[in-house]
Amino acid sequence: GQCGWDIPRNVKRSTPKMPSRIRNTTFCCECLVHTCRRKKELKVRTVWLGHPEKCEEKYPKNAIKNQKYNIVTFVPGVLYQQFKFFLNLYFLVVACSQFVPSLKIGYLYTYWAPLGFVLAVTMVREAVDEVRRCRRDKEMNSQLYSKLTVRGDHNKVRKNQRIPADIIFLRTSEKTGSCFIRTDQLDGETDWKLRIAVACTQRLPALGDLFSISAYVYAQKPELDIHSFEGNFTREDCDPPIHESLSIENTLWASTVVASGTVIGVVIYTGKEMRSVLNTSQSKNKVGLLDLELNRLTKALFLAQVVLSVVMVALQGFLGPWFRNLFRFVVLFSYIIPISLRVNLDMGKSAYGWMIMKDENIPGTVVRTSTIPEELGRLVYLLTDKTGTLTQNEMVFKRLHLGTVSYGTDTMDEIQSHIIQSYAQTPAPKVRKSVSSRIHEAVKAIALCHNVTPVYESRVNGVSTEPESTEADQDFSDDNRTYQASSPDEVALVRWTESVGLTLVNRDLTSLQLKTPAGHILTYYILQIFPFTSESKRMGIIVREEATGDITFYMKGADVAMASIVQYNDWLEEECGNMAREGLRTLVVAKKSLTEEQYQDFESRYNQAKLSIHDRALKVAAVVESLEREMELLCLTGVEDQLQADVRPTLELLRNAGIKIWMLTGDKLETATCIAKSSHLVSRNQDIHVFRPVSNRGEAHLELNSFRRKHDCALVISGDSLEVCLRYYEHEFVELACQCPAVVCCRCSPTQKAQIVRLLQQHTDNRTCAIGDGGNDVSMIQAADCGIGIEGKEGKQASLAADFSITQFKHIGRLLMVHGRNSYKRSAALGQFVMHRGMIISTMQAVFSSIFYFASVPLYQGFLMVGYATIYTMFPVFSLVLDQDVKPEMALLYPELYKDLTKGRSLSFKTFLIWVLISVYQGGILMYGALVLFDQEFVHVLAISFTALILTELLMVALMVRTWHWLMVVAELISLGCYLASLAFLNEYFDLSFITTRVFLWKVCVITLVSCLPLYIIKYLKRKFSPPSYSKLSS
Repeated sequence: GQCGWDIPRNVKRSTPKMPSRIRNTTFCCECLVHTCRRKKELKVRTVWLGHPEKCEEKYPKNAIKNQKYNIVTFVPGVLYQQFKFFLNLYFLVVACSQFVPSLKIGYLYTYWAPLGFVLAVTMVREAVDEVRRCRRDKEMNSQLYSKLTVRGDHNKVRKNQRIPADIIFLRTSEKTGSCFIRTDQLDGETDWKLRIAVACTQRLPALGDLFSISAYVYAQKPELDIHSFEGNFTREDCDPPIHESLSIENTLWASTVVASGTVIGVVIYTGKEMRSVLNTSQSKNKVGLLDLELNRLTKALFLAQVVLSVVMVALQGFLGPWFRNLFRFVVLFSYIIPISLRVNLDMGKSAYGWMIMKDENIPGTVVRTSTIPEELGRLVYLLTDKTGTLTQNEMVFKRLHLGTVSYGTDTMDEIQSHIIQSYAQTPAPKVRKSVSSRIHEAVKAIALCHNVTPVYESRVNGVSTEPESTEADQDFSDDNRTYQASSPDEVALVRWTESVGLTLVNRDLTSLQLKTPAGHILTYYILQIFPFTSESKRMGIIVREEATGDITFYMKGADVAMASIVQYNDWLEEECGNMAREGLRTLVVAKKSLTEEQYQDFESRYNQAKLSIHDRALKVAAVVESLEREMELLCLTGVEDQLQADVRPTLELLRNAGIKIWMLTGDKLETATCIAKSSHLVSRNQDIHVFRPVSNRGEAHLELNSFRRKHDCALVISGDSLEVCLRYYEHEFVELACQCPAVVCCRCSPTQKAQIVRLLQQHTDNRTCAIGDGGNDVSMIQAADCGIGIEGKEGKQASLAADFSITQFKHIGRLLMVHGRNSYKRSAALGQFVMHRGMIISTMQAVFSSIFYFASVPLYQGFLMVGYATIYTMFPVFSLVLDQDVKPEMALLYPELYKDLTKGRSLSFKTFLIWVLISVYQGGILMYGALVLFDQEFVHVLAISFTALILTELLMVALMVRTWHWLMVVAELISLGCYLASLAFLNEYFDLSFITTRVFLWKVCVITLVSCLPLYIIKYLKRKFSPPSYSKLSS
């Protein structure tokens, strides 16, 4: 029946017994900590069918969990994330100090209200994210599966169901004994993969017999590699015992989806031991570089504040309870570090996010992490996936070359007429091979040598049903046939043979059927298949033709692998080079006829090699290689992988912006190099250095030395070689690679992609961005400082895990050049201005205290202080998020402007010191001016200085603005209006009769002019004699 996913119960691990007398407590504590921290060691296992209790290994729990917190840890966790920032911790301490009567300055709400607001906003934002994650997990974990034994190690998974754990495929409802699975969420490839049931269990007459036999599966320990598996299946209750070797094609990994039939399997790995889980990394809380820089500046400000307080107490002469006075001064000057800094920046980030999502030029863009939009303006490295990100993953057959003659897209009809002609005539004894017969041989080889299966959706009254319907009523008609294969290249080749008249109509594990142009069906029996591997770079098939009984061995593969296998010829290398320069993916096709004796001899050696436990792969490869000699070269094919829209101009734009682009792909070296050239990732005149495969320290050393001698050339390296280099020469390798204009890493596993991102972060201190579209890119996206996901054919997994989600690769140009640049420059200006706002009032406080005998008495009380930070200046200051130095079109036309940002000059200690000087100058002028010009009463000093302060801030915002927006003008006017309106109610602070006099007006105007005019003059002179790069463009 239906029930939850059941797994053998966990048994608690027994801890090692301690000696009866514990002499050394610390030693025991260390033991305890070590035991708790120790990761469970992964071991090989033997799983008995129907008897999970015989398995010594205990299975981990099989639930998916993406949440960061639970109910208990949520509040402490969020508070920790907030208070690990120096800024927030500082405010907490200051606010708490106001509960001590002797330290109390002003009203409690002036300290607690802003802090409470910041925390409430953060909590709500985190809670919403957490609830979303929880819902997604719950949805995944609540899926039900049928299990077939009480103890639950056999599972039944139906068509279109996700496979819940790593299982060995025992049996299927399909007649062929095989099924297809979709792996797009595991390895990022959209095509279906063929999986084969264990022959011994598939042959059993009835399903019930599965539980009456005595058999077990021996499986290797859990590993990272999703493309390989080694194990054995043994049935003991028959004579002699049956042994079968298990490989990757007998496995169904978790997170894949069954695409045909119903499958039954036995569980070998669950939970943390599954391939998909081993290949994902923990998501981290990302913090922007700007936030870290501001955090550093706030520490410097805090130091200045303490020094200022100590100076004040020292000038008092450390009289009386000086320690208390020191703390009062620290609280008085606490405005040097404004709490509104976090509020303004967080609101700014939300505004940038909103602007990105509302931009009509990049429709469908989603901001998923609203805390790091400024990161988009600081990137130096862009790490991109290839398939589906730079390319569309759609293959088109472009070229067939026979050595003496070449056919392109415009001459395919000639091939078609040759094929029709060769199948129409009665086969005469061939003396010399004509072009027609060579084309016939080549097309037949392409139509037979592959892993493609035609799938027919039977339609009943227009509704598609399962493809398992009886084959009698399956029409092999062309309109409802789709091809499935593990590589889109192969589908392109088979579609092409169909277009020229030779159609693949049916395939199962033992035979293939082709339909000729005249409609005859030719049957071929499949004797052996040698699948494609990244090491061999080729695939082969041995078939026996039903009509004649001839046995032929066909093989196709990359030119580097096939050149030594085929007979001598003078054109292959040259033509492969020509096709590669056009950006085509090339495959060499060859054949060899075998006699019955040759084949029988091969089969016995091959089966023997397949059962060996040690070095199985090597022994099998050796046997196959004995066949691969002196093969007849038939043809060379060229297939094009179409690029995404506007990839070339986008990569050009990014390169001009000073961004170094690395392509990390799981694909083959040749393909990756092809795409790097055709997408102009590597420019035409640049050399490419292909890093030779290395397996030990010595080889790596030699290869690195030869690479060091080359200058300005792109690097292409495979994942295995990369692993070796990083093991022995990590620092040297990264240093060399970072000097390259472009780097291509092929055959990368998901974990390797993330590892490369972390390497760049550690060794260069530059910001990295990762962009991808498949489940295999998630680790890389989460590890990068800024992750961008593309919603593509490979599912939504990458776009859900990313910080920003876009719909097309070309949108990244505008996202970085316009939005990233603006976000960074605006946040830098906003942050420094808010600090200036705090420093200016602290300078006035310092001047005030020093004149009045160093009394620790506040200058402005209660509402004046709250009003100053909120309604009087908030709108104009926040309106800086609308400022832009150049128009978006300019930023895209001159990507070099982006290059300046990576140096971080918009917010540095230099710009910060300039702002400190401005604040000290203005604060001093405002306070001294008011004291010099005031007449009778002290109340007048307050009124004059505060009004001049508000006007100065509004004028300073106007000075900062580079491009006026109507909302900025409105903000200035509203703030001025609010202040003038509130004067009527502030009679406890101001003398209203004095405010309405002319004297008040001229004094305020003079002080404001003296504080602001010099800065306007300096700005004018600077623009005239040393203008910034953007102003040269805009003028």
